[in-house]
Amino acid sequence: MSMSDPIADFLTRIRNGIQARKNTVDCPRSGLKARIAEILKAEGFVDAVSEAQDSKQGVISVTLRWNKQQNAIKGLRRASRPGQRLYVNAKKVPSVRNGLGIAILSTSRGVMTDRQAREAGVGGEVICEVW
Repeated sequence: MSMSDPIADFLTRIRNGIQARKNTVDCPRSGLKARIAEILKAEGFVDAVSEAQDSKQGVISVTLRWNKQQNAIKGLRRASRPGQRLYVNAKKVPSVRNGLGIAILSTSRGVMTDRQAREAGVGGEVICEVW
């Protein structure tokens, strides 16, 4: 079965793992999902990201960050969808929760956070917002 939006599936698996109080979440691997997971790790939203090979395309395992009973991710929202893409130029890169969260963008220079895009002076497609 083909999936129409694998990025939304990846984000939903993370949200479901948080609701179920899981320590790790597994999902099929792609380059974009791996880069999003690495950004979440670099920004402190998840503890670890590992990749493993299987008979198909590989698996990404994301270890969620827990502080007592609270998760580091309070909210996770898909901004640009297949039916309605959201592109911004360099001057209109969004700020999530006044800088407390991050927006992940796909730019001509690769996948990066909103802060990195502002520093580089590039815009692109807003993939998701995390706070």
